[in-house]
Amino acid sequence: MAKLRVHNLAISLDGYVAGPNQTPDNPIGEGGMRLHEWVFATRTGHDWSGTEGGETGIDDDFIKAGDVGTGATIMGRNMFGPIRGEWQDEEWKGWWGDNPPYHHDTFVMTHHPRPSLPMAGGTTFHFVDDTPEEVLRQAFKAADGKDVRLGGGSSVVRQFLQAGLVDEMHLAVVPILLGGGERLYDELGTLPGYAISSVVRSPAVTHVVFTKA
Repeated sequence: MAKLRVHNLAISLDGYVAGPNQTPDNPIGEGGMRLHEWVFATRTGHDWSGTEGGETGIDDDFIKAGDVGTGATIMGRNMFGPIRGEWQDEEWKGWWGDNPPYHHDTFVMTHHPRPSLPMAGGTTFHFVDDTPEEVLRQAFKAADGKDVRLGGGSSVVRQFLQAGLVDEMHLAVVPILLGGGERLYDELGTLPGYAISSVVRSPAVTHVVFTKA
């Protein structure tokens, strides 16, 4: 049965998945790139940037697992870009250039829908203003039997957790304190309905996997 999965969601020790003051120059907020240094040290991270080298092992294995069996993605508007409120125009097409890394239907949750945006490489961004349940229904239909990956930011992940819709969540706990920004754990309590199924540590981060109990 197809699942909704969160993969490689980097989080600080104080629970932040992005820093404050997101701008085009700080796509993950001030200090937020520190959460992803472990990614760019991996072999897969080097492949993404077109450079040789990079480390194999636990971290690289988790990075690669995020794309296995995935047929659609859901993300929040803050993950798509820094623009807030009404779209001034439709010039902004995401952080990833003309060929985003998704290569399938990607649903951007926003209170300000706009026409779907086809991109090179098979990615089409759909801008939807609906409940988590309805957005997930659309994503499962687009995934055609494969799993759906849930990206950030924290607000979107919280909504799906609160609704009990996430089947599996992998957090990469980075040993830093951000002190502010977008926090994941607010209003989640003890994550009722979920249990820790795996904890694996590399020299860089601790990988914690939650599954629906």
